[in-house]
Amino acid sequence: MATKTDYYELLSVARTASADEIKKAYRKQAMKYHPDKNQGDEVAEAKFKEISEAYEVLSDEQKRQRYDQFGHEGVKQSFGPGGFDFSRDFTHASDLQDILGNLFGGGGGGMFDDFLGGGGGRRRSRTGPQQGSDLRFNLEIDLEEAAFGSEREVSLPISEECGDCKGSGMAKGAKPESCRHCAGRGNVISGGGFFQVRQTCPVCGGAGTMVTNPCGSCQGTGRCKVKRRLTLKIPKGVDSGSRLRLSGKGEGGVRGGPAGDLYVVMHVRQHDLFERRESDLYCEIPIPPHMAALGGEVQVPTIDGYAKLKLSPGTENGKVYRLRGRGMSDVDGYGRGQMHVRVVLETPAKLSSAQKKALKVVADLDSEKNYPGAAHVKEMAEAFYERKQAINRK
Repeated sequence: MATKTDYYELLSVARTASADEIKKAYRKQAMKYHPDKNQGDEVAEAKFKEISEAYEVLSDEQKRQRYDQFGHEGVKQSFGPGGFDFSRDFTHASDLQDILGNLFGGGGGGMFDDFLGGGGGRRRSRTGPQQGSDLRFNLEIDLEEAAFGSEREVSLPISEECGDCKGSGMAKGAKPESCRHCAGRGNVISGGGFFQVRQTCPVCGGAGTMVTNPCGSCQGTGRCKVKRRLTLKIPKGVDSGSRLRLSGKGEGGVRGGPAGDLYVVMHVRQHDLFERRESDLYCEIPIPPHMAALGGEVQVPTIDGYAKLKLSPGTENGKVYRLRGRGMSDVDGYGRGQMHVRVVLETPAKLSSAQKKALKVVADLDSEKNYPGAAHVKEMAEAFYERKQAINRK
């Protein structure tokens, strides 16, 4: 398996680069490797996809943080099956339009239509059946839902083909007229001399025809907004950035075209008790001083229920114990993470008279040898003061 190139190296920027510097670097690379400027050059197209993947990660604060910490493995779940797919995973269409506007006269060029067109990257006929756009929906879930999986019912406003005009946008009995701006060709040519750019007609949108008598139900758009209720099955182990793909549940097609896909992006809320890092879970457990000194068993909450944790005598404040296989399930089925338990000494409160007397007895029996840490601090302090006196005597 080939080693993936570092994202910062792909864009030729430092790891401390700002968002503006990253965008500027991507603009320069995109202008160089855009396939419409390198037609038939498969190497340039592959390079364009690589730098677009790098920009997708480094322009997103959370993705960039995970990449800086864990490398390519840290953002693996941010993309769908098989890794980064430009038509599915690139979420900066507006950035790309802005970056390439000068090169393609405000359009996107043929390759832009391929990757970012309304059908999620699928080239579509302007006059025949058109596939609906892919849609993205952000869903917030609790840690419990991520841990055990769940079902959610959601209601989404989605555009579907108008039932009255069957997606034509024309009133019943009306006929389309040829577009005068492009003479029915669906595209116009700008520029001159050696370099000319063909782009979609801005008046008819590439259809080559104009609707002069629009449908009253959809006002000539060929689509109507509807509320669609969906049941989402959330698999256990999903994390923030995980995505579910629902085939055919996106925007409806036009003139008999198939519907697009729906991508549901998960966002797991923070939990009051458990902190999640990848597949591992972390929590803090308060213990009384006597248990830290003498050792004993403590009940530790895990997502599976309470587990017994045996503390060794002389347990120090902040010590971390690991419970294997008690973390989150891996969304791809590769086992479970670990549970990290940090013990914290809790000072007893609201002591009774008898308890205070008992503690006083223990305190009277204490000696410095019972507290090697405090003795070491005192030893270092005495050495410091001796050195101080020696300097002052000079």
